[in-house]
Amino acid sequence: MFNKVYDIPFSNLTYFGNSVGSYIVMFLAFLVFLIALKLLQVGVIGYLRRLSKKTKTDIDDTLVEIIDVIKPPFYSFIAFYFSTFFITLSTLAQTTINALLLIWVIYQILLAVQVLIDYVVGKKFINDDKDEGSQGVARFISGILKAVLWAIGLLVILSNLGVNVNSLIAGLGIGGLAIAFALQNILADLFSSFAIHMDKPFKVGDFIVVGDYKGVVKKIGIKTTRITALQGEEVVISNTELTSARVQNFKKLKERRVSFEIGVLYETSIDKVKEIPSIIENAVRSANLTRFDRSHFTTFADSALIFNTVYYVESDNYLEYATAQQLINIKIMEDFALKGIEFAYPTQKIYMAK
Repeated sequence: MFNKVYDIPFSNLTYFGNSVGSYIVMFLAFLVFLIALKLLQVGVIGYLRRLSKKTKTDIDDTLVEIIDVIKPPFYSFIAFYFSTFFITLSTLAQTTINALLLIWVIYQILLAVQVLIDYVVGKKFINDDKDEGSQGVARFISGILKAVLWAIGLLVILSNLGVNVNSLIAGLGIGGLAIAFALQNILADLFSSFAIHMDKPFKVGDFIVVGDYKGVVKKIGIKTTRITALQGEEVVISNTELTSARVQNFKKLKERRVSFEIGVLYETSIDKVKEIPSIIENAVRSANLTRFDRSHFTTFADSALIFNTVYYVESDNYLEYATAQQLINIKIMEDFALKGIEFAYPTQKIYMAK
C-alpha cells in the first residue's frame, strides 16, 4: 500500500479507516487512471484502423474488434482497482475486489477468444463457402468451441476462488464418456458430417456414385445424406458409410475419357484390317467436342478381331458425351458399309470328320 500521508484539508476526518483526504486522492487517481486507459484504448484502435487501410489482410481488423470488446465498465473497474491502492481496505473488501477483478479479466479474455473463433470459422468455412449446409455445420462447430471455452473459463474462475474442481472435472469426464458410449453411432455420423462439410468430397448438386447407388446429392444432413437416384427415388445413406466408401464425383469431371471396342469378322482382309484404325479415327474427329487419342487392333478374340479405341469428350455434360458417341457409332457403321467391312457377332463353327 502507498503511504497515506497527505497535506489535504479534512485529513483528520476518517471513515472506514481512511481519511477524507485519502478518499479525495483515490478519486483523483481514479480519474487519472480512467482517462489514461481510455486514451490508450482509443489510441491503439485508431492506430490499428489506420494500419488496416494500408494492408490487404483482415487480421488487423480482428485485432480492432478484440480491443473494442473492452467496454467502459471494464476499464472503469480497472481504474477503480488501481485507485484503491491509495486507501486501506478491509480483508473482506480486498478479497471481494480481487475476486471481481479475476472474474472480469477472465470474462474479457473469453470474449476476445470468441472473436478469434468467429474470425477463424468465418474466414475458413462461412465467408468463403456459399453452401448453407457447410455454413450451418461451421456455426455448430463454432458454438461447440465457445461452449467448451466458457466451461474452461468457469473452471478457471472456480479454481482461483478456492473451489476444488478436481472432482467436478472427474465427474464431467465420466459422464462424457458414458454419453459418448451411448451415442457412439450418432456421434460417428455427426463427425462424418463434419468431415464431409469440411473436406468437401462432394457438395449439394454434385452427381456421385457410391457403391451400387448413383444420383444427385440433394441434402447433406447431420446424420444422413440424401441422393436423388437416376430412376427418381430418394436414397438415404448414412454419413459414416459415405466417409468410409469410395465415392466417384462426376461434378469434378472436366473432360471424359472414353474407351470402346469394335470387333470385325476373321474373314476381313488384311488390307481392310489396316484401314480400320484410320476409319475409326476419322469418325471420332468428325464429332463435336472430341479429342482423338488412339485406335489399335489389340486382340484375337474367339469370334472377332478386336480394335480398341480411346478418345476424350471435352465436356462434363453426359448428354454431350452420349451424342458424340452416337455420331461416332453411326459414322463407323456408314464407313464400314462403304468399305465392305462386317461387324463380328458370336459364332461357332463345327467341323465334323467323316
